[in-house]
Amino acid sequence: MPVAATIAIDGPAGAGKTVVGQGVARELDYLFLDTGAMYRALTYVALAGGRNLSDEAALVALSRQAAIDVLPADGHADGRPYTVLAGGADVTWQIRRPEVSSNVSLVSSWPAVRREMVQAQVRLAQRGCCVLAGRDIGTVVLPNADLKVYLVASLEERVRRRGEELRARGEVVDEVALRDAIVARDALDSGRAASPLKPAPDAHLLDSTGLTVPQVVAAIVALAGKVVN
Repeated sequence: MPVAATIAIDGPAGAGKTVVGQGVARELDYLFLDTGAMYRALTYVALAGGRNLSDEAALVALSRQAAIDVLPADGHADGRPYTVLAGGADVTWQIRRPEVSSNVSLVSSWPAVRREMVQAQVRLAQRGCCVLAGRDIGTVVLPNADLKVYLVASLEERVRRRGEELRARGEVVDEVALRDAIVARDALDSGRAASPLKPAPDAHLLDSTGLTVPQVVAAIVALAGKVVN
C-alpha cells in the first residue's frame, strides 16, 4: 500500500511522540528523527561546558561546533530509539538527565538556535522517507509533509508515562515535581515567540489517552495510507 513519504508528529511533552514515531518508522521501514533530541544534545553540551544558556549567539556557535547528529540505533541493545552524537561522542542517554529536561525549553526558545537546528533537521530529513517528531515539525521544519499528526494526551497520562520512563532508567521520581515540570514546559513551549508549540492547520489531532502504543501507531500508519490514496 502506498504511504506518505514524510510524516510529521508534533505534540507536548509526554504525549508519546518518540515511542509512537519510532513504531511508525519501524512499521514503514522509515528513518526516525526525534528533533527534540537535538535540542537536548545542545543543552547537555552547554551544561557540561558550563556555558551561559542565556547567550543566544554562543549557543548557536556551540551547536555548529558540536556537530550534533541522529543515527539509527543499529548495534545497540539498550532500548534506545536512535543514537545521538555530539562531537562524535555518544550522548544518547546523557541527554535524558533531569538537568537537561529542566533547561532544554530555555535553549530551544532562542530564535537563532531554532533556525540553526531547523536547517540541520531538514538536512537529516533529506536522507529519505522519514518520520520526524517534535514540537514544530508540521509548522516549521516540514510544512509540506505528506502527513501531519498532532499527538496529545491528558496531563495525568503524560505524567504517568514520563514517570515510568524515568523509573525504567533507575531514577527516583517525585510525581509532584514531575507534574510541575511538565506544566512549566507546556507553558514555555506554547508561549515562546519562535516556533511556538501548536498544531498545523492541516494536522490530524490524535488523543492517545487510554490507547496503547500499537493502537496509536496503527492509527497513524492507516492515516499515512489514506493521505496518498
